[in-house]
Amino acid sequence: MIAFVSGEVAEVALSSAVLEVGGVGLQLMCTPNTLATLRTGSRATLQTSMVVREDSLTLFGFLDEDEKSCFELLQTASGVGPKLAQAMLAVLAPDDLRRAVMGEDVKTLTRVPGVGQKGAQRIILELKDRLGAPVGASGAARIGFAAQATWRDQVHEGLVGLGWSTKEADKAVDAVAPEAGETPEVGVLLRAALRTLSRA
Repeated sequence: MIAFVSGEVAEVALSSAVLEVGGVGLQLMCTPNTLATLRTGSRATLQTSMVVREDSLTLFGFLDEDEKSCFELLQTASGVGPKLAQAMLAVLAPDDLRRAVMGEDVKTLTRVPGVGQKGAQRIILELKDRLGAPVGASGAARIGFAAQATWRDQVHEGLVGLGWSTKEADKAVDAVAPEAGETPEVGVLLRAALRTLSRA
């Protein structure tokens, strides 16, 4: 298994990044939070998790070991595959996820597209004793600003990738625009946009 990838960032797309390692470009599927820390031409090291299917090998990239371990633990819950696990980490930072599970906060978990009330209750039941307590890392502190695309593009694509329509994503991006400030943090804005959509 590939534990991590370290190399020059060759490309940053809206849902993945390509890192050049030994002359080979490896595509990693990443959350908007992770993508926001990458800049084309700079070196990066991402923790990775490989998901093997009959017809595909998919590499997922993460900011750190904590995010990676949460991704892998989430998939041990019934009905949670890699796509849903990644969606959960796009909406909730690892510590926010732990707080929601430990506090049996079904409402917070159901903000993730694809997680209904029963699914949230199942995740809480199956993972409450395994995710552990919050470790103190701030999701906002770990999120950088991407130079390649505007925060609007990244948040919009993140929402569409999580299952919202283009029209809904447009409205949510406009709604959170006043919160962007001079140094927009994509992960924070994405979560704010999701809160807006969940209230709609």
